[in-house]
Amino acid sequence: MDLGLKGKRAIVTGGSRGIGKAIALQLAQEGVDVVLASRGQEALAATAAELATLTGRRIVPLTVDTASKASVDAMVEQAIAALGGIDILVNAAAMPGGISPATQLDQIVDAEALEDIDIKVIGYLRTARALAPHLAANGWGRIINIGGLAIYHTGRPVATLRNVGVAAITKNLADELGPKGINVTAVHPGATRTEKTDAATEAWAAGKTSLGRIVDAREVAWVVTFLASPLSVAINGDAIPVGGGTLGIIHY
Repeated sequence: MDLGLKGKRAIVTGGSRGIGKAIALQLAQEGVDVVLASRGQEALAATAAELATLTGRRIVPLTVDTASKASVDAMVEQAIAALGGIDILVNAAAMPGGISPATQLDQIVDAEALEDIDIKVIGYLRTARALAPHLAANGWGRIINIGGLAIYHTGRPVATLRNVGVAAITKNLADELGPKGINVTAVHPGATRTEKTDAATEAWAAGKTSLGRIVDAREVAWVVTFLASPLSVAINGDAIPVGGGTLGIIHY
């Protein structure tokens, strides 16, 4: 199936490692030129060089702090200038599992909770706000927000909160931007194999999914790449779990 992505241009925040890197690679393999945006300059440069070699596409590394409006606005402006425009935004710049480890009310540290929300929820809003006028002027665009399956579970209140926030902003943006040709969706990964996953985590995850194994980052990237394509036009404002099927839970 031709996804109709060849020649499109994307920003992937958090694109230097993990799920973000896998998404950037898959988009580039489909013919997309990609801006990788994250905080670590050294990792960005290395990943950009690696993906450019693998795909032959333009891969542009740009540093950004998504907790800063000025940094986000500058990155988006630089990305548009570097690629001659942007069509797709993938928001994946967040710490896997979150900053706050709290499992009970009395363990919650305000500063950690606020930083989690600032980076993952408000950070996603900052990038969308900066890019939306450009996408609207072009009459087409895709924004995909990476959430997490903690949205459906108790036990880590801040982790749940930040992913509920991702779903909430996704639907609000979809209703506002949909008439302008911009689809906005979310995906919720669970435990996912990346370059840092160890055997113990893989074994633990295997017992939590209906697949009986951990999901690989490239398998998440396949779903995101479809959502980034023109063929995904019928999906707008919704969140798609990509964790391999959570045992014992029915969503309807």
